[in-house]
Amino acid sequence: MEKTEIGKYTKGFGLSFGITSVISAILVILKETNEGTILETMKSITGHHWVTHGVFNIILFLVLGWILSKANNGQGVNLSANSLVSSIIGTVVISSILIAGFYLIH
Repeated sequence: MEKTEIGKYTKGFGLSFGITSVISAILVILKETNEGTILETMKSITGHHWVTHGVFNIILFLVLGWILSKANNGQGVNLSANSLVSSIIGTVVISSILIAGFYLIH
């Protein structure tokens, strides 16, 4: 099997996507369980909590992606293409389970 090399930005922003996905799911749960504090604060920032949530996700994705791409003395994180794909799939599944599980029990 041929080894596929991926670039540092693909690795960094791929990992950022996974991390942002999980944090976004946790933020959904936090907003729903803290309507008087977190939800209201997020509403006051942009006028609607989902807009604030989206802006937060975009900023987090970009900042984490840039940091992870520059890690390891500018070489990016040491990760194979298969490991990156597995981590993305895993974090999206975890995020989905968190949100679905919350709404099933809540």
